[in-house]
Amino acid sequence: MSSELTLLAQQGRAWPFEQARALIARVLKVRLKDQADSIRAKELITAGKADEALKTFEALNRPVIFETGYGPSGLPHIGTFGEVARTTMVRQAFTALTGGHWASRLISFSDDMDGLRKVPEGIPNPDILREDLYKPLTVVRDPFGTHDSFGAHNNARLRAFLDSFGFDYEFKSATDAYKSGEFDATLLRALERFDDIQKIMLPTLGPDRRATYSPFLPISPVTGHVLQVPTLERNVSKGTIVFEENGEKFEVPVTGGHVKMQWKPDWAMRWAALGVDYEMAGKDLIDSVKVSSQVCKVLGGTPPEGFNYELFLDEQGQKISKSKGNGLTMEDWLRYGAPESLAYYMFQSPKSAKKLYFDVIPRATDEFFQQLDAFPKQEEAKQIENPVWFVLRGETGTKSPPVTFGLMLNLVSAANASDKETLWGFLRAYIPGATPESEPVLDRLAGYALNYFEDFVKPSKTFRLPDDKEKAALIDLRDRLAALDPETRDAEAIQNIVFEVGKAHEFEPLRAWFQALYEVLLGQSQGPRFGSFVAIFGIERTLDLLDQGIEGRLI
Repeated sequence: MSSELTLLAQQGRAWPFEQARALIARVLKVRLKDQADSIRAKELITAGKADEALKTFEALNRPVIFETGYGPSGLPHIGTFGEVARTTMVRQAFTALTGGHWASRLISFSDDMDGLRKVPEGIPNPDILREDLYKPLTVVRDPFGTHDSFGAHNNARLRAFLDSFGFDYEFKSATDAYKSGEFDATLLRALERFDDIQKIMLPTLGPDRRATYSPFLPISPVTGHVLQVPTLERNVSKGTIVFEENGEKFEVPVTGGHVKMQWKPDWAMRWAALGVDYEMAGKDLIDSVKVSSQVCKVLGGTPPEGFNYELFLDEQGQKISKSKGNGLTMEDWLRYGAPESLAYYMFQSPKSAKKLYFDVIPRATDEFFQQLDAFPKQEEAKQIENPVWFVLRGETGTKSPPVTFGLMLNLVSAANASDKETLWGFLRAYIPGATPESEPVLDRLAGYALNYFEDFVKPSKTFRLPDDKEKAALIDLRDRLAALDPETRDAEAIQNIVFEVGKAHEFEPLRAWFQALYEVLLGQSQGPRFGSFVAIFGIERTLDLLDQGIEGRLI
C-alpha cells in the first residue's frame, strides 16, 4: 500500500474512515496504558508511520479483531450480509490508515448453540422443528435434509454467500467455541462474578423474569433442551452450578459446552474471551450494547468500538425479520442484481433507515456503475471517497457495462426477449465486436434483466391508448425516425429528435411526453433515455413499435 494513499486516508471523510479512526483511538487507549505512549503512537500512525509505531510499542503487536454476529434461527438475510460488508469496509479503511502494516482479523460468529424458540415461517418440514424446539440449533434436525442440523444448514448458507463475494473472514461457531474449551476461562470468571453480572442484568428485566433469571443456561442432561431456569447453587472452586428440572437437581460444569450464557452476557463474554476490538450492531440493539458493555467490563474485558446502523425495512415499512421472511434474501438479490450493487447499497448512509425490496435493485445497480465510470477520472483523494473503492476493496479493474440495467430491462420488454441470445442480437449491433466473453459484466446484466423482467415487470405492465395530442406526437416521431438511415445508432441524435417532437407538440412539462412514450409503448410510467433505447433496439423495430402503439395493438 502506497505511503501517499495512507496519508490521504488520514483525511478521508467517508464513514468507514471515521469509524476506523475511532477504532485506532480505542485500541491505542486499551493497549497502551501510558497516555504519553498512546499520543506518540497516534502521531506516528497519523504521519503514515504505523510500522514504526508497531516496532516502538510491543503491546500493539497483535491483530485488531473485528467481529460480526449471526443468529442462525432463521435463514440468512441481507441484513446479515450488510453487517459483514460494512464491517469489511471499516476494516479496509483501517488497513489504509495503518498502511497495511497492522494485521487484523474478521470473525463471523454464529450463535448456533442458542435454543430454537419457535419455528420460522416458510420452512419445509416444520413438524421436525416443532419436535426439536428448545434444543441447541446445532442439535435441531435440518428440515432441508442437507446438513447434520438446522444450525449447520443456516451456517452453510451464510458462508456460501460470504465466500462467493470474496470476503476475508474466519467463521466461528458458538457450539465449537463452548465445547472446545475456548470460552472456559471467561466462563469461570463469569461464575466467580455471578453476583456482579446479576446486578447489571436484573434491573433490565420485568418482575417475573427477574425472579428466575440466571446468566447461565444449562443444557438439560435429560431432554437436551437449553433451559431457562434459576441457578440454585454455585461452586466456584469446582466450576459448577446446580439447577432443577422437573423436581430433580442436577450439577453441571459451566465449561465444556454444558451451559451457554444468556445472549447479552454471552455477547459480553465473547468480546472478553476473543478480545474483540470492533463490532457494529443495529439501532434496535442500542440498549443491549450498553448492558453487554457493562458485563464485558465485569469480565475483565473492554467493550469494542462500533456504531449502531439503522434497520432495513420491507416495502410496507416494517422491520425485516429472519423469522418472518419479509425481506429480500441474499439469493433474491443475486438473481436480479450484481453482488457489487448490493454492497454499494449497504455503503450508502448506514445510519439512515432504508426500504429494502425488489424495486431498489435496478437503481442500485445503475448507480454503482455510474460511480465505477467516474472512478478512473478522479484524483486519488476522491477515489477513496468513492463507494467503488470500498465495494471492490481497492481492486477497481472491473469495467462498467456500456448499457444501463434500466435500458436493458426496457430492451427485454420491447423485444419480448426470453433468453440472452436474443438480447445479444441487439447488443452486437449496438456495440460492434462485443461478445459475452469480451463484455462479461454486460452478459451478467443481461441475465439479471431477464430474471427481473419475468418476475416483476412483465406481470405489472399496463399499456394504454394515446390521447389525441399524444397520438399526433407519436406519428410525428415516427415520421422523423423513418427519415433517418435505418442503420443509425447515434443515441444522442435520436434523443434530440425525441426532445424536438415533445417541444413541437407543446408538452408541459416535457417529462409528460416521455411518460406518454413509456406508458403507450412499454407499459410503464418511466424508463431509460429513449434515444439510447432506440439506438439499441434499432430504427426499424422502433418504427414497428410506434405503429403498434399508435394503433392500440399493444393493449
